[in-house]
Amino acid sequence: MWIFALTLTSLLYSSSNALTQSEAAPSQDKFLYVRRVIDGDTIKLSDGQKVRLIGIDTPESYYSDKLLRDSKRSRKDIKTILKLGKRASSFTRELCLGKKVRLEYDVVKKDRYGRTLAYVYLENGTFVNAKILEEGYAQVMTVPPNVKYADYFLRIQGEARDKNKGLWSREVENG
Repeated sequence: MWIFALTLTSLLYSSSNALTQSEAAPSQDKFLYVRRVIDGDTIKLSDGQKVRLIGIDTPESYYSDKLLRDSKRSRKDIKTILKLGKRASSFTRELCLGKKVRLEYDVVKKDRYGRTLAYVYLENGTFVNAKILEEGYAQVMTVPPNVKYADYFLRIQGEARDKNKGLWSREVENG
């Protein structure tokens, strides 16, 4: 009887655990269109959801409190940050707008503004979050517990910095 109960408990746990894992995994078949690029790290999909790309932060492309904080923190003037933000938004627009994407989630699926938090992939497999970092249009922003690709993102950012791409270019450093 004890063995039967243990086996039954094990089966129930493994099947409920499998369900949880499959719900958390990205759907390989569910693709949505990018209808709008809000800024370099936020998109709006064909089903209406706003998606904030996990693990990256692009410069602001419009005036906001965050723009002022970023200016103080980075010691870059507001005009430079806005210029970089517009470049980042433009890059994300060229990369994603009108294209099919699928989402991969981490631990927390919504931010305090109600946006979906996700890793985004184009239909051809391009990892959008990583591509934006690779081209130097963003810097790593790790917000636990969503840390699945944090080490990978830091490596890509380092490579972009070493190659003086985007935010890391000499042109930006010199104003």
